[in-house]
Amino acid sequence: MSLYPSLEDLKVDKVIQAQASYVANSGTPAILSENATCPTSDGGLYPCLYPELSQYMGLSLNDGEIQKNMAMVAVSEASEQTVARPSSINYMVAPVTGSDLGLRRAEIKQGIRELILCKDQDGKIGIRLKSIDNGVFVQLVQANSPASLAGLRFGDQVLQINGENCAGWSSDKSHKVLKQASDQKISIIVRDRPFERTITMHKDSTGHVGFIFKNGKITSIVKDSSAARNGLLTEHNICEINGQNIIGLKDTQIADILATAGNAITITIMPSYIHEHMMKRMASSIIKSLMDHTIPEV
Repeated sequence: MSLYPSLEDLKVDKVIQAQASYVANSGTPAILSENATCPTSDGGLYPCLYPELSQYMGLSLNDGEIQKNMAMVAVSEASEQTVARPSSINYMVAPVTGSDLGLRRAEIKQGIRELILCKDQDGKIGIRLKSIDNGVFVQLVQANSPASLAGLRFGDQVLQINGENCAGWSSDKSHKVLKQASDQKISIIVRDRPFERTITMHKDSTGHVGFIFKNGKITSIVKDSSAARNGLLTEHNICEINGQNIIGLKDTQIADILATAGNAITITIMPSYIHEHMMKRMASSIIKSLMDHTIPEV
């Protein structure tokens, strides 16, 4: 019989003291049963302060459970190796951070902002306005115009012009007020594109994000694609890709922009019935020749 306690006895005493001290100080009952033990390096057992995963709420991570819950896909036909792939509910794309240029260019900011414009040598600022539901909206922004340089975009809502509220104005009245305004200073209060929203998607291994469009209108969405996972909808028109206006471009031109964009693509969409109303009575030749398709600065 030894006069000194063994190392294992000291371990047991310290663990029991720690458990007793924790329960006494916190007033919380111990969550472990009295016979909860953990193995030591030499094969012995001593009481555990914390449970093993296999003891916590019945969770078991043995090989059988892993094989049951993880889909196994072959690396190649010539190889017998397999790779575990998460189930579809966890197979999500990587998040996009605020440093992504496309996301920043496409951002729809909340609140309202004031723009100060002056007319060009022809006495124009380079926009067309459209009246919708007693509101006034930007129907067209001409490239290299004062409006374009000031940051106005298709779909922006014009709330005030030189201190006058635009609510209830017709398209003709809006243009008349701009025509009569001073050449040197025009104050415009706008709200960023209230009819539009942005969706960020990631290309798959083939370079696609998973939607089909015709004349700029989304007609179908590929099952289990990034477009489907991120909530893209049909019956919507594409207004921007990574912040660049694409209205009036041919489908082949839009496809080229999508193909040359990065792995993360942010598109700005608008419900088709609103888009059609916005574009009504505006000749396609005017849209193609005048619409600003430049990449916005951030």
